[in-house]
Amino acid sequence: MYCKCGEVGTARQVFQTTPWKGLSSWNSMMLGLATNGFEDDVFELFLELESSNLRPDSVSFITVLTASNHSGRVDKAREYFKLMTETYSIKPTMKHYGCMVDVLGRAGLIEEAAELVKSMPRNPDAIIWGSLLAACSSHWDVDTAEWAARNLISLDPDDTSAHVLLSNVYAASGDFRKAMQERMTMKKKQMEKQPGCSLIEVNGEVYEFMASGTYQPDMIEV
Repeated sequence: MYCKCGEVGTARQVFQTTPWKGLSSWNSMMLGLATNGFEDDVFELFLELESSNLRPDSVSFITVLTASNHSGRVDKAREYFKLMTETYSIKPTMKHYGCMVDVLGRAGLIEEAAELVKSMPRNPDAIIWGSLLAACSSHWDVDTAEWAARNLISLDPDDTSAHVLLSNVYAASGDFRKAMQERMTMKKKQMEKQPGCSLIEVNGEVYEFMASGTYQPDMIEV
């Protein structure tokens, strides 16, 4: 609770003064530190957890992988992923794979990220394909970008981000013809982002306002 409000110091004090800490307390503290930018403290706390009489679980490794991702520590991410699978025999979930693909992709290790995706025992979700595609758009890996985009579009044909990112990859690599084709595909499928809306109740009637809506005479009155 304290970490969600940014009161990391208070959360630490409560954690340290708690006489008996369950695994959920350790995980909550590590996750709070990770989300508030205290990645090195997460790594230290994980070592303390390993030294206790408790055994890290799947959530524990999500916290350290998240910290590794936020800090760009590829070495740490590899270390924890190996520790999780080989030492603790914990099967990676989609979230674990997602963290790994993201940290590898951000570091420009597209090939390693792609190999990890290929090694997954089940089909990756849209988040993983999206992370891989986004990494390709930053590092101009056309082949992997096409592969990731195909899979992402197959999961959600109406997803505009796949076409936008793939178009950017083509443009960055100098293939403006394919970049334009992707943009045209978006136009043909009319894949425009849905405008945001707001609802308000006045005198028992509900009015809906679209972000791109047209002017109505009674809007001023409302």
